[in-house]
Amino acid sequence: MWSREEFCLRAGIAQTTLQVWVEEGWLAPREGDADLLLSEVDLARARLIRDLRESIGVNDEGVGVILNLLDQVHGLRAALFDLRRQLGGVAPTSKE
Repeated sequence: MWSREEFCLRAGIAQTTLQVWVEEGWLAPREGDADLLLSEVDLARARLIRDLRESIGVNDEGVGVILNLLDQVHGLRAALFDLRRQLGGVAPTSKE
């Protein structure tokens, strides 16, 4: 876990940008006693957001849509993993 300052250095963003992204709901860090607690997952997500905006030119609305879709895919993958585990670790069938 990193403090706000260290996180921004690692992510290559300004603290005001971090605040906006948290307010938009793009990042959901835990709140510590005196500051936000930001994780490796938050850092990967912040780098993705930065790349979407700076390298690809995605606008704010597009970033929100992309992050929502990625969250849905992640949730579906987790649900499929749980289902496979409940079925006794059945391996997916191969197409021959």
